[in-house]
Amino acid sequence: MATRLSETERTQALERLTGWALVDGREAIRKTFVFRDFNEAFGFMTRCALVAERMDHHPEWSNVYKTVDVTLATHDAGGLTELDVRLAQAMDRLAGR
Repeated sequence: MATRLSETERTQALERLTGWALVDGREAIRKTFVFRDFNEAFGFMTRCALVAERMDHHPEWSNVYKTVDVTLATHDAGGLTELDVRLAQAMDRLAGR
């Protein structure tokens, strides 16, 4: 099982991530991705789903037209872990950011 990040580790992790922020009221990170259109947004989600499945670590997310809202937390660990940071980094790469 993954180990929750300490407060210092969370701060350091956020410094390595662009556009991700802590979620108020829970130990998780969140980012909104906006694409040119639905096709681009859905393609992004499909690519991310393949990575998440390989990692066996799945995001909380929603899609409305060209916008994808993502929240990452490791439910088994009860908070933020390095798995979330790695998936966030992969998502940023897949989004071209």
